[in-house]
Amino acid sequence: MLKMKDILTPMHQCLSPDNTLLEAVELMKKLRIHTIPVTDATRRLVGVFTRSSLYSMVLQEKPLDTPIGPFMKREVETLPEDMSPDQLERNTEITKVGTGIVVNRNEQLIGVITQSHVVSSLLQTTRSLKEQLEEIIDTSKLGAIMTDEKRQIIFVNRKFCEMVGYKDSEILYKDLADVIPNFHLAEMEKTDHHRMKIGIYHAVANLSRYRTIKGDEGFIVLFQDISDVEKMAQELQTVLKWKSIVQTVINNVYDGLVMINESKAITFISPSLLELFELKEREVLHKSVDDILPELGLSKIIKTGISDISDMMEVKGIRYAVHRIPIYQRDEVIGAIGKIAFRGLDEMKELFRRFETSQTRNGQGESDKTKFAHFTFEQIMTSDKQMEKLIRSACKAAKGQSTILIRGESGTGKELFAHAIHSASSRKNGPFVTVNCAAIPEHLLESEFFGYEEGAFTGANRKGKIGKFDLANGGTLFLDEVGDMSFPLQAKLLRVLQGREFFRVGGTERIQVDVRIIAATHRPLEKMVQNGEFREDLYYRLNVFSFQIPPLRNRKSDILLLSESFILELNRLNGTAITGIDPDAQATMLDYEWPGNVRELRNVLERAMIFAEHGKIKREDLPDYMLLETENDSTDRSTGSSLMEKAEKSAIKEAMQKTGGNKTRAAQLLGISRSVLYEKLKKYEISVRL
Repeated sequence: MLKMKDILTPMHQCLSPDNTLLEAVELMKKLRIHTIPVTDATRRLVGVFTRSSLYSMVLQEKPLDTPIGPFMKREVETLPEDMSPDQLERNTEITKVGTGIVVNRNEQLIGVITQSHVVSSLLQTTRSLKEQLEEIIDTSKLGAIMTDEKRQIIFVNRKFCEMVGYKDSEILYKDLADVIPNFHLAEMEKTDHHRMKIGIYHAVANLSRYRTIKGDEGFIVLFQDISDVEKMAQELQTVLKWKSIVQTVINNVYDGLVMINESKAITFISPSLLELFELKEREVLHKSVDDILPELGLSKIIKTGISDISDMMEVKGIRYAVHRIPIYQRDEVIGAIGKIAFRGLDEMKELFRRFETSQTRNGQGESDKTKFAHFTFEQIMTSDKQMEKLIRSACKAAKGQSTILIRGESGTGKELFAHAIHSASSRKNGPFVTVNCAAIPEHLLESEFFGYEEGAFTGANRKGKIGKFDLANGGTLFLDEVGDMSFPLQAKLLRVLQGREFFRVGGTERIQVDVRIIAATHRPLEKMVQNGEFREDLYYRLNVFSFQIPPLRNRKSDILLLSESFILELNRLNGTAITGIDPDAQATMLDYEWPGNVRELRNVLERAMIFAEHGKIKREDLPDYMLLETENDSTDRSTGSSLMEKAEKSAIKEAMQKTGGNKTRAAQLLGISRSVLYEKLKKYEISVRL
């Protein structure tokens, strides 16, 4: 585009009204222009002295020393220095004045501009644009022709000449139909792209129209060699094919793969790794690996440039190791690859062996595991309000020395509570001894409790044996399933609880003990007392503090919470690599009644994790009896499904409002997993921003 400064002739010397005719003629001759600006002392324009002004003074035979002031033209149109190129072009087209006077914003003279300057600059610009356009077309490898309104070719580029096999001089100003006999305008107008043969080439032609200077219609035709396009398409298909192959190889050869560049930003991560660490690709790509997966230690490889393999690590109970590999370009590290193995590949066997050995070595200090409590209240996982209240009460009761009775269905975790109570008591450094009253034959229970002296009965150990009360001295004795104890043994136990002393079987020496009793049972002791099956006085002695653990079906919010913990534990024990539970399987587990409680839940998960083939537990991995029961229940409830959905939607909205849109807290409040909550939010179209 033309700019004023590019075609302006600066005026460093001009006339004043006091200059003479001679001075004006000399300056006009020197500058070779026919219009000379006349300014005052501040270079403000007051007029112009033109060639017609000169003729007028000569015809009037004015002396050469006559001032030009009276003969100059005072009404002069000026051009602003910031005039746009379009305005300048329009002004040049319509003006009859051969010279324009250019001034700044203060009306001070800057220079002059002539029509010949403008025309010359326009021609130069046009030639430059033409050359640039031809270069662009040639670079694009397109053949190009341009016709006038008579269909005569007025422009042709090198590529088209190559396609038809002629020189440009043999093509220019010839009729389009003579150069391209199979060029049919009617067919070209039917489609944007028309296939045709140009010389030995097969090409695609694209037709455009333009207006000539006379206002008629001319054509511009661009030709694309199809062989180039097909070659590019084939190359693209090859690239896409290789990408699919490489993607498949990456997803199946390695358990997990992550790649970073020299800036430590993640450029690739495999789906299996996203699943393992519960990440989403859009949250990971182009982010710093130190922010997303610092545990992999990949960034240090950028600094060292040395491959290494990590020690065994663990996530969600799944053991894994990272093989870190630098990526070199010439001698410079431009990135790193992390190969994550967590599905028991052969090269990991030695690491697993070392890990298991270290674990075994760490556990050798416990020579008799029955003498120590292994759990605390912090390890009891729950989100149920009733369970949380129960734990708080048990913590308070643990501080005293009174007997505690733990009640609940089989598998609810009564022994876990007993361990936790001991760990929270003042006896936590003393022994914790367990006796399962239902597992020991009745004729051996007394000797198990109190021990026996040498030769007390046939088959007895020659050195005698100390009993559970002796072992628990100074600590806690946990009587599991106390409701199954025989009536005679109940009387002996009552005497120990009252007098804190006993005699060994076959012995005569009175043994003093300091033992706290924690008992547990799933049986209805009150009914047994009424039926004469359990001593009433022993019942009241045991029932100082009584805690009823609710069954799992009454605290379904704990099902998925406990499942997460069991998956971690079972991954470690069985060497599996399960990352979670599919939403359909979660729904089935939440619908099931769990008669075996927490113990059944753990067993079901262990079975399902062995059967699972996809990294997550699917619904089909669950036992058939569970699937059958939940299907029957869903059939029975189908008539009320719409009401249930309304209630479910209302509950989710309320939970989201209470938690301020925090999905994790809302899921805990509802007793479901985050993935189930996401499915429900999508199903009911509930906005997160409430």
